[in-house]
Amino acid sequence: MMNRDELQEQIVAILVDDFEFENPGLTDNLRDDHGFDSIDAIELLAKIEKMLGFQLAREEKEKAMSIRTINDILDYIEAIQASHKS
Repeated sequence: MMNRDELQEQIVAILVDDFEFENPGLTDNLRDDHGFDSIDAIELLAKIEKMLGFQLAREEKEKAMSIRTINDILDYIEAIQASHKS
């Protein structure tokens, strides 16, 4: 399980490398500030699944739709990691 700093490092790297964000801030609105759309969101969820090493449940994917910032992504992943901890 990754801590928040490790998660942040990986998510920012994904956003910069795969989505061509420039210097994304943790509180930037991904859609308004970076043109992130629903297709990007689906792609990002697939990358998060790969990062976590398991498939997200449909309800978990639906919860992702409220994500607006990188901080939201980190909160989201932390909540999923906590719920999958055995």
